Amino acid sequence: MNETAFDESLFASLKPGLTSFCYRMLGSMDDADDAVQETSIRVWQSWSTFRQDSSFKTWVYRIASNLCLDKLRQSKRRALPVDLFDPAVAIVEPRDTLPDSAWIWPSPDFGGNPEDRLVRRDTLQLCFIALLQTLPPRQRAVLILKDVFEWSSKQIAETLAMSPAAVNSALQRARETMDRAQLRSDELSSMDVQPEQQLLSRYVEAFEQFDIAALVALFHEEGCMSMPPFEMWIRGKEDLSAFYSLTRWHCEGSRFVPITVNGGYPALAQYMPGKEGSGLVPWGIHVIETKENQILHVQNFIHTPLFSRFGLPERIDQ
Repeated sequence: MNETAFDESLFASLKPGLTSFCYRMLGSMDDADDAVQETSIRVWQSWSTFRQDSSFKTWVYRIASNLCLDKLRQSKRRALPVDLFDPAVAIVEPRDTLPDSAWIWPSPDFGGNPEDRLVRRDTLQLCFIALLQTLPPRQRAVLILKDVFEWSSKQIAETLAMSPAAVNSALQRARETMDRAQLRSDELSSMDVQPEQQLLSRYVEAFEQFDIAALVALFHEEGCMSMPPFEMWIRGKEDLSAFYSLTRWHCEGSRFVPITVNGGYPALAQYMPGKEGSGLVPWGIHVIETKENQILHVQNFIHTPLFSRFGLPERIDQ
């Protein structure tokens, strides 16, 4: 039996990396936070049974991995609208939605842990999170630990209760699946490392003035916009223009607050006029993917609980 008292600071040092692992596994910060919280409880409860035959880190990740695998057995694959549906044929106000549990949601930063900052930022892009969700859960865990966290096959084997040979086999199958997957979100992913600040500024100016011509001019010819939890998404300048005209009443008077998502990627939090007429209230988080300084895809995540998660105010002045 382990006689030493549980050291909470040990677990706290692992928490940012653990959260980013669970987010990649589960595609949702709410689910990731739940998994990390449950992991901390189980670590504390099981501390007396921890034997030093593996590292504390491996032991903690074993608990977290098992929790994630359990959650994934009971849930359907999370996705992005462009990967589930074809673009809208008729431009109408969106109505049909799927539950929050159907979608991948953006995440805030996981904390200032130096190790977490070293983890490849491109593996936090929303299109990569979507690709991960196409993998069977155990292959997903292997690929994240190997290709993202750069763990050895031996350490992964200890964590997931597999043999090193089984780890290498699962990794090969996972990489093949990732290479074959033809998700639309991957095609629409940021070809630029991130949007140029000038393009973001022009987007903010055009949207806040609700100058539809100026707004649509920023898009690539095949540019598109999606709006989880709505199933509907729009592709092409003509349809975008029609959609913005249709929803002018809703978006006019909006203001943006700049934020970062998914490992430091720039994004915009949209506040719209409230019904009471005093101030602006949360509406959506715009994540803008670009190519050659044109907008390929605006993902507008319409999920107001995201605002408090990102530490944003409940209301701003007009």
